[in-house]
Amino acid sequence: MKYYLVVGEASGDLHASHLMSEIKKNDPEAEFRFFGGELMAAQGGTLVKHYREMAFMGFVAVVKNLRTVLRNMRECKRDIKNFSPDAVILVDYPGFNLKIAKYVKTKLGIPTHYYIAPKIWAWKERRIKQIKKYVDYMYSILPFEVDYFNGLGYKVDYVGNPTVDELAIREDADETFEQFTKLNGLNNKPIIALIAGSRVGEIKGSLPRMIEAVKGMNDYQFVVAGAPSISPQLYNEIIGERDVKVVYGKTYRLMQQATAALVTSGTATLETALMGVPQVVCYYVAGGKLSYKMFELLLKIDYVSLVNLIAGKEVVKELLSYLFTPENTREELEKILQPLYREKMLEGYELMRNRLGAVGAPRHAAKVIVKRVVSF
Repeated sequence: MKYYLVVGEASGDLHASHLMSEIKKNDPEAEFRFFGGELMAAQGGTLVKHYREMAFMGFVAVVKNLRTVLRNMRECKRDIKNFSPDAVILVDYPGFNLKIAKYVKTKLGIPTHYYIAPKIWAWKERRIKQIKKYVDYMYSILPFEVDYFNGLGYKVDYVGNPTVDELAIREDADETFEQFTKLNGLNNKPIIALIAGSRVGEIKGSLPRMIEAVKGMNDYQFVVAGAPSISPQLYNEIIGERDVKVVYGKTYRLMQQATAALVTSGTATLETALMGVPQVVCYYVAGGKLSYKMFELLLKIDYVSLVNLIAGKEVVKELLSYLFTPENTREELEKILQPLYREKMLEGYELMRNRLGAVGAPRHAAKVIVKRVVSF
């Protein structure tokens, strides 16, 4: 069978590559063509366009690059038509992929499979109309999405969460604290990880506040999870002369050795929890209380971090917008360094982990996708 996959960012490349690996086990004759990245290319098939040429995040970036976005979309539609796949698999990236789904469904009549459901429960719930019209099958990686989509009259399959799989198969899982610190030029003090995101705006907003929050905590060492795509110059400008280290491209390994972490909201909060590291969730947005109130009006959810959303209660403290100050961060950090507070958070992590289920997300999704493609 022939499969066409569309991915728009690095995380999608990772998730899609594992899905492709499992599809090949269920369909040895599988042929792939895709918009994606190196990890997908390593699974075989034809890489038509790299996600780096597509990854425009936010309204302003999309508008500034609108001609490129529209050209990419036209190329994707044309290439799908020429390839004539048995199934199109869309991975996250809803602004682009829902438009592709509409074209594939209405113009080509090819079944559309959506792996990693768009987070319309947070914002843009109106997209459910597009999903109902143009997406044949949706595969969710968050357990609470099943009831949410059912409530909107749309059935989804929960297949498990791929982050559980990725952590289970990670390299260096048996690395010791001594090995990690020696390799990266660190000392033997307990580590507090500063995980400030992977985009320039996130890092500029969050990292200075994180560093200020840990000022004077001399019993610990502070290590930034450096994003490989970010210039070292940016980190150097923010850190200056302060005793803060940066370790690039080793986020999981850093998490594994950390006593606690300050984490910018996103998938990293889930990863940190699955690694069993107590954390403070921090997210800076300019605009003070006004932006916070706008957040409350726009978002249709009680929490922002995946940890709390999956657990259905506050497990980790979320310091968002004007609440993300060095003082508030320091206060919460000192709490999670205390045994009883840590233990309560770890119990919440266990609840979250149980709701996510065991490993096997790409395997489950691939099995269902191939079965549906073969029987179509």
